[in-house]
Amino acid sequence: MEYVLIIAVLFVLILLFKSVVVIRQAETMIVERLGRYHKTLESGINVILPIIDKPRLIDWRYVKTDPSGKYAYMHSKTPRIDLRESVYDFPRQNVITKDNVSIEINALLYFQVMDPMKSVYEISNLPDAIQKLTQTTLRNVIGELDLDETLTSRDTINSKLRIILDEASNKWGVKVNRVELQDIIPPRDIQDAMEKQMRAERDRRATLLTADASKQAAVLESLGQRESQINNAEGEKRSQILIAEGEAEARKRVAEGEAEAIRLVTATVKESGGDPTQYLIAIRYIEALKELGLNGNKTVFMPFEASGVMGSLGSLKEMFKSSE
Repeated sequence: MEYVLIIAVLFVLILLFKSVVVIRQAETMIVERLGRYHKTLESGINVILPIIDKPRLIDWRYVKTDPSGKYAYMHSKTPRIDLRESVYDFPRQNVITKDNVSIEINALLYFQVMDPMKSVYEISNLPDAIQKLTQTTLRNVIGELDLDETLTSRDTINSKLRIILDEASNKWGVKVNRVELQDIIPPRDIQDAMEKQMRAERDRRATLLTADASKQAAVLESLGQRESQINNAEGEKRSQILIAEGEAEARKRVAEGEAEAIRLVTATVKESGGDPTQYLIAIRYIEALKELGLNGNKTVFMPFEASGVMGSLGSLKEMFKSSE
């Protein structure tokens, strides 16, 4: 009798232990009663009937890391559904572009379970379905683009993938938040051709930059020469103007001096009773004869009116004697 009582107490304790389920934060659990959906357990302490109620196992994907630091994705059956945002790193796959170039692409998918009931009952294997859907959608999107568009339109591809995957996985109770392409690897011959093309493009840009720099240097040099010539011409012009003004001023001063001298001589000659005109003519004759003698001319040309000049000189001589 005692053994039966002990067994009954243990059975009750086991039932009580099995009836209490603790759900961690950001997790949930689907409970079925007699094979049918009963309720979704929230985080915290929940009570179920151990024999009648049973958690529904689902396929889930988790990361396993080995001692060397490498990680791998593993699949398992678990009764708990993670409500946090999950990330799937899909392996590389071969995709053919619109221009028939085979490239390797691997992608990252960020998704979150929004409706646990749909994720259990609307799809048999959620991680596998998401992976297959992502791979097929990626092939369809890349197949509509050329290689150049694929390499330069990552944001466009990511946006298209996210929209298509989100619409397709909505009936599974899943929200696709973001899709990112990690690597896009063309074939080796295409990579070599692209490197040659980039090298040629860089050489072309360098040649254009060098030619443009040479052109600008030539333009600046010609502008500098033109400005220099303009400045030199302007300086020469100013110099000639100043020289001409100086010569004009000198001639003016000389003319004023000569005029003053003539006035003084005229006044003096008039006071002596002589003719100023004859005096001035005689002075000019004497200066002209002096210049002819200084130039080394052996032949001396006498003016036609030499007798008049000599008479003028004689009158000058008499005039100076009388003045003494």
